Amino acid sequence: MEFEYFVSVRGYELDSFGHLNNAVYINYIEQAQWEILIKSGTFSHFNEKEIIPAIIETNIRYIREAKIFDKLVVKTKISLDPPYVVCTHNIYNVKTGLKSCKAKVKQLYMTKERVACDLPDFILDKWGVKR
Repeated sequence: MEFEYFVSVRGYELDSFGHLNNAVYINYIEQAQWEILIKSGTFSHFNEKEIIPAIIETNIRYIREAKIFDKLVVKTKISLDPPYVVCTHNIYNVKTGLKSCKAKVKQLYMTKERVACDLPDFILDKWGVKR
């Protein structure tokens, strides 16, 4: 299953060269991951059970610049690399279809006591992930 999150490049996100600051891509990716929790209806489970996602590792490759007012889409697929959940993100310019960035984010889900925990199958099912 692939999730999509759309965003427009805003003026305050530009660097001194007039293109999207490299650090902002990480903000887009982070928000895309939160949007997945909302769109899949799984946020309430994490909130009720006080399960916390912790980013363990982010690998990112910048491919093509994005400029002010560009419409971008973050396309995300989720997989397992036990004990981690891996989100593979590709960011595309909506108008041109060209890829601007690709990233992999490895995360661990933890209890409020900061102990790693497995995700229940119903969560993985909603994300289209096979155990």
